[in-house]
Amino acid sequence: MEIRVLRYFLTVVREESITKASEVLHITQPTLSRQLSQMEEEVGVKLFNRGTRKITLTNEGILLRRRAEEILQLVDKTEKELVEQEEQIEGKITIGCGEIASVQLLPELFKVFHDKYLRVTFDIFTATADIVKEQMDKGLIDVGLLLEPIDIEKYDFVRMQIKEKWVVVMRPDDPMAFKKSVTAKDLSDVPLILPRRLKVQSELASWFGNYFENLNVLFTSNLSTNASIMVSQGLAYSLVVEGAIPFWDKSKIIYRPLSPELSATSVLAWKRGQPFSPAATKFIEQAQCLLGMSKALKLSI
Repeated sequence: MEIRVLRYFLTVVREESITKASEVLHITQPTLSRQLSQMEEEVGVKLFNRGTRKITLTNEGILLRRRAEEILQLVDKTEKELVEQEEQIEGKITIGCGEIASVQLLPELFKVFHDKYLRVTFDIFTATADIVKEQMDKGLIDVGLLLEPIDIEKYDFVRMQIKEKWVVVMRPDDPMAFKKSVTAKDLSDVPLILPRRLKVQSELASWFGNYFENLNVLFTSNLSTNASIMVSQGLAYSLVVEGAIPFWDKSKIIYRPLSPELSATSVLAWKRGQPFSPAATKFIEQAQCLLGMSKALKLSI
């Protein structure tokens, strides 16, 4: 399957019409129709439902659209990186990270690097460690800041020195807000929002002990921002790492630490053996150097 034909395919999907797509692509309608028919023959499934007014996708077509978008994103990224090999260090470095305290270490890395390489820019992608890792495996993210536990067997990494502390989020007028800390028993009979990541749930299960099996889990959430809206409306209590909440409106939601304390670590990781652009390679080298001097960069939180 040719890259050119994948671009044709996505244009038709976007325009919902072969006629409109052919105009955008500057090719004849019969030529475009023939290319799409050959694509369906090649993959052996029907990709389009050809209606009288517009074209829609079959389930197989929807899957191909997702994969085509990923493939073309990777192709475009690779083409840019190949061009950068012959030029001054420039380009874009894609950093994936969660809503965690260790993000506080990134601005210093960015500043030091940008002062030296003025033509390099950064793209910050926020998601859970599992999603960031998946994007790294596809080559769409260069470096990931990942909350552990995470399987990093295929990665090189630097472990961050900031401790990620787990807390429970609640409304300021909640009775639990008057406590200095919150225990597993306190949370055993109230509605909860837990992280969506299964490995993180396992960590929390160990902390809850015998209470875990009977918890009232009303929601799971992949990131803490939307969960905080549910908390502000009094629907549930949310368990998050403290680093996810430094800029939240304290008049609407507050947090209390868990007792006994539950903490985690994070790593700045990149895929082992993967070829990177010159800019990403330089950034990784700098990160290893600066983060290796952990005491100099360590922040108190």
